[in-house]
Amino acid sequence: MRFPKHPDIIQGRVRKLLRTNQYEAKETEAALRVVREGDVVMELGAGIGYMSTLVATKRKIASVHSFEANPHLIPYIQTVHAANGVGNAEVTNAILGPRKGTVDFYVRDALLGSSLQVLEGEVDPPATKVDVLNMNTVMKDIKPNVLICDIEGAEADLIPQMDLSGLRAAILETHPQWIGPEGINKIFKAFMDAGLAYYHRGSQGKVVCFRTDW
Repeated sequence: MRFPKHPDIIQGRVRKLLRTNQYEAKETEAALRVVREGDVVMELGAGIGYMSTLVATKRKIASVHSFEANPHLIPYIQTVHAANGVGNAEVTNAILGPRKGTVDFYVRDALLGSSLQVLEGEVDPPATKVDVLNMNTVMKDIKPNVLICDIEGAEADLIPQMDLSGLRAAILETHPQWIGPEGINKIFKAFMDAGLAYYHRGSQGKVVCFRTDW
């Protein structure tokens, strides 16, 4: 995969990991195990466009729909898709939630360090408003059967509220250092209640995989 140069995004550790094929290595292995031809993939937390490009170029999926809160990453993700000939990907500058609205997103000089949270010691950090879309309305419109999610701890609140019944598989990077064992249990219960089971072959460390068809 090709990732165009960008002085504020592709630098330091990110550049090294991409060069050595170690970037998002656990998520990559999980995706290659569970994503299949014809799948409709929903991605929450698009980052630099790595996972959406991966599934679109390594598997003959129907489409991938990515949602990213950081408005400054959207143009770069689109250049990554273009550089890799991806024509079945859609990226939206928004997050999903239980109801429509807006939320503050805090932008930092290191773009990949921007987030929805104010960090300890920060005073009035620069913020921009980001749309919140109704999660279940989006799910009904897109009808994904695979979910990929890396939303920096927000998964503990979002996943239990989502209608997961149409999914065949899901890949999540969890953040136990922030959500604790209670948050992890909420996530596992939500997927089990929706008929998905923990898939050990696709799971490593904080990256967990669920599927209906072993």
